[in-house]
Amino acid sequence: MRSTMQESPLSIARIVRYAATFHSSSETVTWTGESSRRRTYGEVGTRAARLANGLRSLGIQGDQRVGTFMWNNNEHLEAYAAIPSMGAVLHTLNIRLFPEQLIYIANHAEDQAVIVDGSLIPLFAPQLSSMKTVKHIIVSGEGDRSLLGSHAAVHDYEELLAAQSENFDFEAASAGTDEQDAAAICYTSGTTGNPKGVAYSHRSIYLHSMYALTPSAFGISAADKILAIVPMFHAMAWGLPYAAMFSGADMHMPDRFLQPEPLCKFISQEKPTVGGAVPTVWNAMLAYLDAQEPKIRVDSLRDVAIGGSACPRALMTGIEERHGVKLLHAWGMTETSPLGSVARPPAGLSKEESLAYRLTQGLLPCPVEGRITDDNGDVLPNDGKAVGELEVRGPWIAGSYIENPNMPDPDAQKDKFRDGWLRTGDVAMITPDGFITLTDRAKDIIKSGGEWISSVDLENAIMGHPAVAEAAVIGVPDPKWDERPLAAVVPRAGESVSFDELREFLGDKVARWQLPEHWAFIAEVPKTSVGKFDKKVLRKQHADGELEVTTF
Repeated sequence: MRSTMQESPLSIARIVRYAATFHSSSETVTWTGESSRRRTYGEVGTRAARLANGLRSLGIQGDQRVGTFMWNNNEHLEAYAAIPSMGAVLHTLNIRLFPEQLIYIANHAEDQAVIVDGSLIPLFAPQLSSMKTVKHIIVSGEGDRSLLGSHAAVHDYEELLAAQSENFDFEAASAGTDEQDAAAICYTSGTTGNPKGVAYSHRSIYLHSMYALTPSAFGISAADKILAIVPMFHAMAWGLPYAAMFSGADMHMPDRFLQPEPLCKFISQEKPTVGGAVPTVWNAMLAYLDAQEPKIRVDSLRDVAIGGSACPRALMTGIEERHGVKLLHAWGMTETSPLGSVARPPAGLSKEESLAYRLTQGLLPCPVEGRITDDNGDVLPNDGKAVGELEVRGPWIAGSYIENPNMPDPDAQKDKFRDGWLRTGDVAMITPDGFITLTDRAKDIIKSGGEWISSVDLENAIMGHPAVAEAAVIGVPDPKWDERPLAAVVPRAGESVSFDELREFLGDKVARWQLPEHWAFIAEVPKTSVGKFDKKVLRKQHADGELEVTTF
């Protein structure tokens, strides 16, 4: 028996039309460093129509790819709205990738046009001549356009929009688009090999947005103001832009002003209620806020999603107790759209019990299944004790990577997908009530004397010391134990601490055999293009003898 329900495709055009019609007075807000520039969703809808007409006038048809090389701002949100709604595919180019990786993904995706922030022209221009399919560059804002040369036609964003009609029939344009067709693509950060492309469907983005709005996730409504510090060029800014338009929540974006001082000014002035960023951002914010007198108020933030790497307990409790900002642990990756789980504790717990749940990576939502497997691929029990590689599947989880016959990559799918499951590369345990705790990345876990040592646990313990700003732990070769941990420590500004003090501090926090005997002070932990600790750089620095290591 078939249902009697109507078929209604889940599409980005539907989200944009709803926001522009029924939440037309909600705002998008971009920070300029000292003040904000604002547009309503009604204006975003009109400008998205003009942008769509402009792209059509440049020859963008069907599901051709349109890239963006932009900060988080109003114009980037307009691209999020227009490009998928017209049936084309949005490709957010990561501005922090190495030049050769940027060239690779533009060519692999076969981008036909790229919208570039004027301030980013010096970063983008040197690669343009190697982007074989790019025919048009649309520049938003001021910048030295002469650097772009003659490889592609150059257009001014505002002039392009001004020359177009404000009417665009998105419904007709997307009539031939199936909800399973690609709406947007993102590439992994390429820490090993070439970056891999993930194509998000209209359906997956729609369902992912619905999950993000639920109380089990971010609990967003039209009354909220969303602060998206997480880049819109990486993993769709954790789904926050489409969640904002879906719900009618205001969307607040910091543009290029990502340092603690302008961010705190932005928060203090605009009073956002929900936010998202990686731990390194909030760690820097906490240090800045602690140093200010009188204190800057940032406690309008009700919930702040934090992900990308594990959040240290000291950061989670410190920013909440001293500044009234509640951090909300989440887990995901490019391949999971990216939300895979959010750490909302069960009801009826004490504060300490609740914190223990908040420090996990959270509960898998109903549509996402998870399991852990051993080295042989055998499924392990969800007993909160067994540890293995986390695998997931669901309606917004990638089942493969993009393949381009003109740029074949024989290793693209290798070892990443198994029997319909995505192999995340994360080492984890799952409790009987479905909460995930990541113990490490498979490539970062330290194997010492046949036992595993979690580099993440050691890092979080070390960063609990009040004189430590950051700490990264890597495994280094050991003739007896195979590997032993090396702790690279960044002291907090104006503080001093000795390795003896840190070893003593760890004495009651980790098993004695896990205590690092190799230590080094560094100026800063190397970061990947998305703000995660880049341990392969640390490993190379150690191998090349660039670290001054003290061994106990």
